[in-house]
Amino acid sequence: MNIGKTLFAQLMDFLPWATFTRIVERHGGDRYVKSLACTEQFRVMAFAQLTYRESLRDIEVCLSAQAAKCYHMGFRYEIKRSTWPMPTRRGIGGFTPNSLRV
Repeated sequence: MNIGKTLFAQLMDFLPWATFTRIVERHGGDRYVKSLACTEQFRVMAFAQLTYRESLRDIEVCLSAQAAKCYHMGFRYEIKRSTWPMPTRRGIGGFTPNSLRV
């Protein structure tokens, strides 16, 4: 039985979360958020990119198959397809490509 962190959680630990939070606050990324914060959406999108997922359904199925490990990977609650397509249409967490420049 593994008692350490998952590889995905270890990768997420290397990210500068203080800078990420500062950028989210500067651009109001979480202003109208009801269920999926920018950090959670970033984790979902990073997971999708690292595991070569191609669709929302594919991402949801992969995350639900690993439901017991989701909390240990950094997800605070179960990710459903209905909770995050809407923020994705606005841009990643409400960001546009121009606002991601540091």
